[in-house]
Amino acid sequence: MSDRTTPDHSWTPVIFDETCTTQRDALEELRRDPTLTFLDERATQREGLRSLLPSPEQSLLTESDRWVYFPWRKTVVALLGPNSFRHLRLDRNRNKITLAEQNSLGNLTIGIIGLSVGHAIAHTLALEGICGTLRLADFDEIELSNLNRIPASVLDLGVNKAVVAARRIAEIDPYLRVEITEDGITENTIDGFFDGLDLLVEECDSLDVKVRAREAARARGIPVLMETSDRGLLDVERFDLEPERPVFHGVLGDIDSTSLQGLGTRDKIPIVLDQLDASLLSARMAASMVEVSETIETWPQLGGDVQLGGATIAAAVRRFGTGAHLPSGRIRIDLETHLDALAPPRPTRRAELPPVDTAVRARIDSIDPDELILDAARRAPSGGNSQPWTLAREGRTVKIGVDRSRTSTLDVAFRGSYVAVGAAAFNARVVATAQGRLDRIDVTERGVEITLGDADPQPVADRRLLDGVLERCTNREFGTGAPLDADVAADIVAAAAAEGGRAVLLTAPESIADVADILAAADRIRYLTPHLHRDMFSELRWPGDLDPDRGIEVSTLGIDDADLSKLEIVKRPDVMALVDEWNGGGALGTDMRDRVLSSSALAVVVMPESSAEHYIRGGCAMENVWVTAHLRGIAVQPVSPAFLYARTVEEHRQLSIHHAEALQQLNFRFRAILGLVNTDSVALVLRLSCAPKTAIHSRRLPVSASVSG
Repeated sequence: MSDRTTPDHSWTPVIFDETCTTQRDALEELRRDPTLTFLDERATQREGLRSLLPSPEQSLLTESDRWVYFPWRKTVVALLGPNSFRHLRLDRNRNKITLAEQNSLGNLTIGIIGLSVGHAIAHTLALEGICGTLRLADFDEIELSNLNRIPASVLDLGVNKAVVAARRIAEIDPYLRVEITEDGITENTIDGFFDGLDLLVEECDSLDVKVRAREAARARGIPVLMETSDRGLLDVERFDLEPERPVFHGVLGDIDSTSLQGLGTRDKIPIVLDQLDASLLSARMAASMVEVSETIETWPQLGGDVQLGGATIAAAVRRFGTGAHLPSGRIRIDLETHLDALAPPRPTRRAELPPVDTAVRARIDSIDPDELILDAARRAPSGGNSQPWTLAREGRTVKIGVDRSRTSTLDVAFRGSYVAVGAAAFNARVVATAQGRLDRIDVTERGVEITLGDADPQPVADRRLLDGVLERCTNREFGTGAPLDADVAADIVAAAAAEGGRAVLLTAPESIADVADILAAADRIRYLTPHLHRDMFSELRWPGDLDPDRGIEVSTLGIDDADLSKLEIVKRPDVMALVDEWNGGGALGTDMRDRVLSSSALAVVVMPESSAEHYIRGGCAMENVWVTAHLRGIAVQPVSPAFLYARTVEEHRQLSIHHAEALQQLNFRFRAILGLVNTDSVALVLRLSCAPKTAIHSRRLPVSASVSG
């Protein structure tokens, strides 16, 4: 506790009743102090009391007055006595609050932890007179940056926040009992703070203290209110009615305060976002969280939002104190909503994905040979796992073409689809060759035709390439950055050449870093361009989503809980629109940059021309490179920067009108690093890493969904 006798640290007013000789003598001593100011407006107060309707009881009209000394103000004020003062001051509450309700609420002892948002709450409770005792706990002091939301003044800088709140309340109602704990909530102060509380309002920033306070409240049967000043989020936890209720409504699972001690900021991010439900944050708050540590130091708070929080908590306290309907639950209070709409929050942690079929090492003799060829074709990679191919069987001919209904904005002129068709054709050819049935393969602008012959009684004995085709998968894990072995690099270059392509390998750290910056900048533009953003998130599949056999399952993204939680924010177009408006979003490319920097090499598969046929052959080369790297134990992740398939100014504009010039410049820098000429086309960029193996394969549509004939 602070020293309450000196002006710099005092927070409790000193009340003098002149009917008491000792107090009258003490007051006379104050009168002799020339530094003190005396104010006397009792005549106005008495007139106000007499004019009330109905006329107050005689006991109120004849109650003796008081003099109140405010040491921090060096001022002594004459006031009505405690009962008549309260009667007049709170008269304008009627009939919003009846006299009976006011008297009942005046018996409440309410604790408030955290006096930033909590200051507005304490002030509002005092204004409405809906408590008899306030206990305030905060270890922090007023700083200049607090004055956008805490109604203090520059004269309060450096003063404990609880002291500042207590002083302000005293100047509203010096008769209201206020107790403070300047050390905040610790194991040494928690028992004394909670002893005798009727209700707790928790508004602190510390996650472990939030949980510890709820544990203490639940153990004592004390209900907890919390207001979060973004879209007026109100939480009500009625531990008085539900002694076994989990903290935070159970949305964080079985969590306890000891498990949170020592956690770093990054470890707390998914917990905090799950607790708040990131998908329902305001657009400006969510967009600002993208910018934290980039262009702003921490999340923003507005004074108006904080004041709204004071009104929201006061409404909940009135319901609690008068026995009105106030169940446990969560609601967001906008101006037109009210507490009758309280409902439990929906869980924010997503259920685990159902198991994915990983039985990919198919035996040639285990299924029909023709079916195996088609099965291998459908296992090919494609942008966003869109599987943009058609499969047809006509006698001994297998035809693989482009399904133009499965495209996206990045698939400029269907070039990405042609690459996917080439990869599917490569897989089908490998199986047909392993079966000893390949007669001829023809690549045209329309697609690929594979002509099958009679089965060779002695098919190819070396099936490693076949196993590679059937086992190949995307591995997005971070790499160690270990150098790529020279023999592995030679095999990758040879694999591309065998299909008429060229693999440009970037292995120098400075080259990888340059490309990492380019790819990160392209990713940022993809997030900030509405239709590219829409396409990107339409590719992601969450548990329970429709069409699980296409797209990319979030469990395969290779990101941790913190980044998965961030997806709830960055997937929102309104959030990205604000970030774009602010010219922010530098962090949107961080994940791409970090993954590329962890790579051993980047393999860029290049073809000498840009016709549909060349992109198809580029797909064959890309798949051969991927399978070869996989067989050598290298983790492979495809990377498709937004500009990858754009070749003209107009095509860059089609991708993003607002960012077309930036995309074109990124494309130019990318091609310059690779040493490409104008006629060269890029089939795909592959990130090659030494990383932990993964057995997760993206889902595929059944063969029947793509086959005709």
